[in-house]
Amino acid sequence: MNRPEESPQTQERLIGDLRLVIQNAEELLKNTDNYTSVLYRNAREKLALALNAATEELTRFEDAQLERMMVATHEASIQHADKTGEARILRAFH
Repeated sequence: MNRPEESPQTQERLIGDLRLVIQNAEELLKNTDNYTSVLYRNAREKLALALNAATEELTRFEDAQLERMMVATHEASIQHADKTGEARILRAFH
């Protein structure tokens, strides 16, 4: 998972892009609610399924990112012998 194309900055950008796609899809669904033809209904159903899948994937990405941050914080606390919450917080701002 430490390949160059999976750097933290790239992961952040991908998460941000996925959030934007989800927002746009939600807006599209909302704005096409008044179209009732079979063609539109079918397209909206497919989009809704894709939106649900994208939202679930975003949740997994965010959970994995949070877990990596917690592990990194814990490892830094051990490495620097931070014994208190105050020491950990101060380290975050250095």
